[in-house]
Amino acid sequence: MGMKLNITAISLLLLLTSVAEVSADTYFDVTKYGAQADGKTDISQALLKAWEAACASPIASRVVIPNGIYALGQVGIEGPCKAPINLIVKGTVRAPVDTSRFQAQAGWVAFTNLDQFTLSGYGVFDGQGQSVWGQKCSRTKYCHQLPINLRFDYMNNSIIKDITSKDSKQFHINVLGCRNITFFQVKISAPGDSPNTDGIHIGRSRGVNVTHSTIQTGDDCVSIGDGSEQLDINKVECGPGHGISVGSLGLYANEAPVIGITVRNCTISETTNGVRVKTWPSSPHGTATEMHFRDIVMNNVSNPIIIDQEYCPHNQCKLQVPSRVKLSNISFKNIRGTTPTELAVTLICSKGAPCQQVELGNIDLKYTGPGGIALSQCKNVQPTLWGTQQPKTCAQAA
Repeated sequence: MGMKLNITAISLLLLLTSVAEVSADTYFDVTKYGAQADGKTDISQALLKAWEAACASPIASRVVIPNGIYALGQVGIEGPCKAPINLIVKGTVRAPVDTSRFQAQAGWVAFTNLDQFTLSGYGVFDGQGQSVWGQKCSRTKYCHQLPINLRFDYMNNSIIKDITSKDSKQFHINVLGCRNITFFQVKISAPGDSPNTDGIHIGRSRGVNVTHSTIQTGDDCVSIGDGSEQLDINKVECGPGHGISVGSLGLYANEAPVIGITVRNCTISETTNGVRVKTWPSSPHGTATEMHFRDIVMNNVSNPIIIDQEYCPHNQCKLQVPSRVKLSNISFKNIRGTTPTELAVTLICSKGAPCQQVELGNIDLKYTGPGGIALSQCKNVQPTLWGTQQPKTCAQAA
């Protein structure tokens, strides 16, 4: 499944690149529409005018933000458009420090209803999150007004490549309702203590590929929500942050199933978690299946392998009522590295819906703390084991 997704992603990348080369004469430079690279003048209207012209073009086109530093307010880049468009960002665009006028729950830059779209150019989207990190929700509108750096909603057959998202005020990238979208050589950067700055969050989307990318942030490098199907996370360098997570699932009613998640050939370093599946206790019924984690290196990762169906941050749940999210067909293979905590493998499944078809093979995780060896903990699961088992999985079953 992972190889098929990778071939599809590469084919799509080559197709869109060839389209952009053929259409080199259809070129919309935002500076021709009034944008100034002075770092102060809002280029929102210039960008939208250039986009409107490109969107109306009957042939493939390019919209370009040249080298330089630009101020950019909250904008919506919307389709459908008549032909493929490549938005090339060569410079650095900076978000406003003041978000009081931002639409709640919206992104700083939101891409919506586009097909055969490319975002590229080695440019930087700087969210300037340092200005708001750590503020308290009870005193300000901080939580509701914080924008996600980049939103991709209802996109099809699109590529995001070679761009950087820096210091987002909230999530860096949010993917919702998309089909066949690839993130290639994307860099995400924020300090390890920056709150709620997930790298890429994916929900209700099918055929999302994240490959050859680096994610350094203060929360999950990649988080996968309900309704996600056929996702491939390949050759991602993650850390600092909270690792790569499926979930949390089961917080809301009528969540769509998660089906077909592959995380492979990744390196996870200096994170609080490695690869994780988490669901809430006392949850509505749900399912998550065909989740496979393989060929992963863990460097000083505190909790390398986790299934947690008792996920309950801040005691916001009823732990005595088991999770009703059914987990099945999960594998962890060829995972090696180091951990500063003794509990290296945690498989805590629901007593109301025990995990089914869990497989672990060639697990080699070394505890680097003072004394002792790496341990495992298991509940309501009987995994299939093969190859190296360090720690001895479920030897300390609870």
